[in-house]
Amino acid sequence: MTSHPAAPSRRTLLRALAALPASAVLLGETPGLLGTALAAAPPNGSATRYTIVPFLNSDDGTVNVYQSDDATDFRLLRSSAYTPPANRIRDASVIRHTDGFYYVTYTTHTWQDPSTTIGFARSSDRVNWTFLYDYTVPVAGLSRAWAPEWFVDSDGSVSIIVSCSTANDEWIFTPYLLRAANLSLTAWGSPVALSGIGANHIDTFIVKTGSTYHAFPKNETTKYIEYATASNLTGPYTIRRTGDWAGWGSYREGPALVRLDNGGWRIFFDGYGDGSYYYSDSYDTFATWSAPAALPAISGTARHFTVVKETVTGGPTLARNVTRSFRSANYSTRYWQQQSSLLNLPVVSAAGTTAEKQAATFTVVAGLADGSGCSFRDAAGNYLRHWDFRARFDPNDGTSTFAKDATFILRAGTASGSVRFESYNYPGRYLRHYAYQLRVERSDGTDLFRQDSSFVPVTAWA
Repeated sequence: MTSHPAAPSRRTLLRALAALPASAVLLGETPGLLGTALAAAPPNGSATRYTIVPFLNSDDGTVNVYQSDDATDFRLLRSSAYTPPANRIRDASVIRHTDGFYYVTYTTHTWQDPSTTIGFARSSDRVNWTFLYDYTVPVAGLSRAWAPEWFVDSDGSVSIIVSCSTANDEWIFTPYLLRAANLSLTAWGSPVALSGIGANHIDTFIVKTGSTYHAFPKNETTKYIEYATASNLTGPYTIRRTGDWAGWGSYREGPALVRLDNGGWRIFFDGYGDGSYYYSDSYDTFATWSAPAALPAISGTARHFTVVKETVTGGPTLARNVTRSFRSANYSTRYWQQQSSLLNLPVVSAAGTTAEKQAATFTVVAGLADGSGCSFRDAAGNYLRHWDFRARFDPNDGTSTFAKDATFILRAGTASGSVRFESYNYPGRYLRHYAYQLRVERSDGTDLFRQDSSFVPVTAWA
């Protein structure tokens, strides 16, 4: 399921020119609480929007901007959207601040050079950026300040977690916290080392749930992403998981998390050892994770990206409690039709039988697992759900598993008036026709997949 193009790490030679870091960041939406995005399917007429600003595997002097509606299929919004007036831009971390502007902070030099500053830029629209300033991190004897990561606490306070090393051992990094001293993000408090994580950890990314801070640092000795918790932002943290605890493998860096629309957490990380960029999901507060999968389209191209999640207007709409038929966006004579409990895509026409037309007619209802999503019911009262990723109709057994299997989140389709249906409990998988059968398949980032998974709601055949 994943590809592994070769890609050099910025740290291939650290520690006797062989220490390997990086970083990535995601922060959620919700004005005034940017670190904790709301978890719910977007309502009719709205859409979820994820924005990332990675530097490129081929160029650390500029960043591209990509956006996605599902945190899986990222498409280019603007190439070379921001190039700083001097030095480099690596590890850019982005938030949307309470003033409505987007801010990035970033590493200002390539890994070979001393780097005592972090950079700042601002944008009103995510694609046109203005340089603000370079800030010298006031750590005594500083050699390198890398991978600054925004963190917005539940009280609205804004901080940056930055990985710092000193001249006496320039490849041993420790995470420090810089707290913003004003709302304009131009002044910063004294650096405070995070207690408990310890030296030789880099790319520390933090999220908060309830009263607990969850930290994901990379251990530079083992090359694994670890997991730690604390009751205070500055610690002391207790490292609770080490080694390959999550099944992500080694030589992984730049962990970054975001809350998905179904309430789960997604982590992104740079698989610099094999040149891919991965994601993995958790639904039990970080105890277990899905098998890592390479991001389609941008894996191997994007490096150390960061994400802002927002809910925006202009999303797809689909009326509930009405009957509809669904036409393929790229095969205009073919429609959803139930055949022996399975959902297929045969040709349906006015010359067809009454039974054929009835089998191609469905009632759209509020999602069983999330009312902002949708579910589909046939004339007998059975619901469309996935089973072994095949689309089929079954009676509702009242379980939460069935409700999730039978709920889909609306995403914009490729053609005018078309809609895509993302699986509620398998984010990144869509109802898609293949060989005129409907399955729930993982997006591969291609235009063909987007077309195959786009359907036009039309007047019901029966």
